Amino acid sequence: MESKRTAKGGAIQDLYNLARLYGVEIAFDDVTGRRREASADSLLAVLASLGAPAAKLGDVKQALRDRRQSLWRRGVEPVMLAWDGGPAEAAIRLPRSQARGAWECVLHCEDGSERRWSGRLEELADGDSAVVERTAYVEKRLPLPHRIPLGYHRLVIELGGRQFETLLLAAPTRAYSPQGRGWERSWGVFLPLYALHSQESWGAGDFDDLADLAQWVQDLGGGLVGTLPLLAAFLDEPYEISPYAPVSRLFWNEFYVSLRNVPELPLSGAARELLASSEFHREVGDLRSAPLVDYRRQMALKRRVLEELSRSFFAKPSDRVAAFERYAADEPQLHDYAAFRAVGDRLRTPWSQWPAPLRDGEIKEGDYNEDVKRYHLYAQWLVHQQLEALAERERAGGAGLYLDLPLGVNRDGYDVWRERPSFALGVEGGCPPDVVFPKGQNWGFTPLHPERIRERSYRHVRAFVQHQLEFAKTLRIDHMASFHRVFWIPPGAEAGDGVYVRYPAEELYAVFSLESHRHRTILIGEDLGTVPPEVPAAMARHNFHRMYVVQYEVKPDPGAALPDPPAASVASVNTHDMPPFAAFWEGTDTAQRRGMGLIGAEAAEEEIALRAKFRGALYRFLHAQGLVDEANEAAVYHACLAFLRDSPARLLLVNLEDLWRETQSQNVPSTGGESPNWRRKARLSLEEICADPRVREILQDLARALAPVNGRRPTSR
Repeated sequence: MESKRTAKGGAIQDLYNLARLYGVEIAFDDVTGRRREASADSLLAVLASLGAPAAKLGDVKQALRDRRQSLWRRGVEPVMLAWDGGPAEAAIRLPRSQARGAWECVLHCEDGSERRWSGRLEELADGDSAVVERTAYVEKRLPLPHRIPLGYHRLVIELGGRQFETLLLAAPTRAYSPQGRGWERSWGVFLPLYALHSQESWGAGDFDDLADLAQWVQDLGGGLVGTLPLLAAFLDEPYEISPYAPVSRLFWNEFYVSLRNVPELPLSGAARELLASSEFHREVGDLRSAPLVDYRRQMALKRRVLEELSRSFFAKPSDRVAAFERYAADEPQLHDYAAFRAVGDRLRTPWSQWPAPLRDGEIKEGDYNEDVKRYHLYAQWLVHQQLEALAERERAGGAGLYLDLPLGVNRDGYDVWRERPSFALGVEGGCPPDVVFPKGQNWGFTPLHPERIRERSYRHVRAFVQHQLEFAKTLRIDHMASFHRVFWIPPGAEAGDGVYVRYPAEELYAVFSLESHRHRTILIGEDLGTVPPEVPAAMARHNFHRMYVVQYEVKPDPGAALPDPPAASVASVNTHDMPPFAAFWEGTDTAQRRGMGLIGAEAAEEEIALRAKFRGALYRFLHAQGLVDEANEAAVYHACLAFLRDSPARLLLVNLEDLWRETQSQNVPSTGGESPNWRRKARLSLEEICADPRVREILQDLARALAPVNGRRPTSR
């Protein structure tokens, strides 16, 4: 019996060692400081998703030997970093018996140029060494030439008849930060685009509404307009409206296309006839009068018009068609994406339920309706044009877009289907148990595979980052801790049984930093919640701005209720996942969650008591700062804005709904049908927002206070 226990103990230790070699954490500290150890079953399931050949404990010993050998036999890492162009060095792992003789390197630069250098292995310094399965290995440190141009380069190393190839990633250590007067500090507003409705749009905001809002903010002296992710979505069958579960991070959501000034409209009699019909006017009237956005119904109506415009567009050659073809040539996956969506429209099921050839990524003519594919091509081009028009305004001095990059993508979407090797199929991403969600949360997305994205030279990651940064003046990166680790939940397991998997953080920072400079975009990492201590340190090192949120930062100590926001941060009173300030102050969000069954009676009472302490501490703290004299919601909210205005924070983002004292949240995390998440329209229309004297006065006061700093002065409009 003792020998069996000893053998099992040895197998568990081997399992832990195997997990470490794959970057899987065997334990973590939860939000309360309690140490939580991963079960053997969870570790085995996650290791299997990473590619480890260990289905059961009995397989672990051999899998551990195989892993150790593979790490030394690979010769070089698939990615090497050269911060700021060097100095840097390549690590080459070789059997010690082969660590002699000549070597030659060829650096194939991104711009097409080449650099060559050579030497002898005996002249290189030794690094780590190990004996694996009776073979002695040694690491040789090969210096790389200085002043490597920034970019993605292919490094080829030849020695002893063998050839190794790696991505040499030369990136700025610090992400982009604008210089000069006018960007010392800036402010902007936030509202989800679906909530931004106008007299012209059809019941939910569109890109023309966004442009009008940006112009209004610019006239007031602001520099940013923030919204939720605008990426492609399933709005029929399958159906998923969450902006954080997109079909793809490579393509946009045509739900937001504005049809008001589309050049094809005068050319399409069928589209004009549809728009003029009484049926159409009834539909639009119903959509505008509804309190919630009806995505399925509105997209179906908009699609009918877009399909007619698409038929007219592709009917004959034109300058517009030629311009589209140039755009399509620069988007290598556009036709593939359109075909994927066209197949999905025909089968109306997730790709995992498609017939084998289609499921495996093989689409050919006849698998879809060509007109439907053309619709998706045309819709993407219209989105691109309308976002490009917004970006052109910003480049000419207007307010820019504050976009949002989701942590993951829909597991039934295009990215997972086409870029399968870059994802860890089977597992799902989420977060561990905490005080608010004691069972943890399963967010349902398929996480990226930390090794395979490296082996594929970060091609998919680079593509979705470039897609966002093409139009973003600032980019919020959801769940910044994911650069370092992601909580994986094994197939069929509860969220509490998940484990953390490590990611190549420095390489991810390098990709984002390089792209931020190429697109001149400020990067903002969402670093709220349970964040490992290395995350804020890495963000500071790489100039990723942090998020500072009053409702998250407030403490019950009147003398220190709010810490000062860091200079490199975007400061706000709340976020879309939090209650508006009026609800926070009055505690109506607690009652709402209690009514939904998200918290029990005892927890609700504790939260109400703690909220009272927060209110008192916040008021007394702001009063001591000379910012408020009355302990009412409106006065304290204005004082919060004044505190942020006077802080060092580079960016200040104002939730527009706070300005008319909204009490309903846009999203209540971890709810479904209990709450109308992602569907609630703003109480005021765009026209009412722009005309409301309360809204204008608050933003004009903010603009006047910041004008001497940022050089932007409000106009009288």
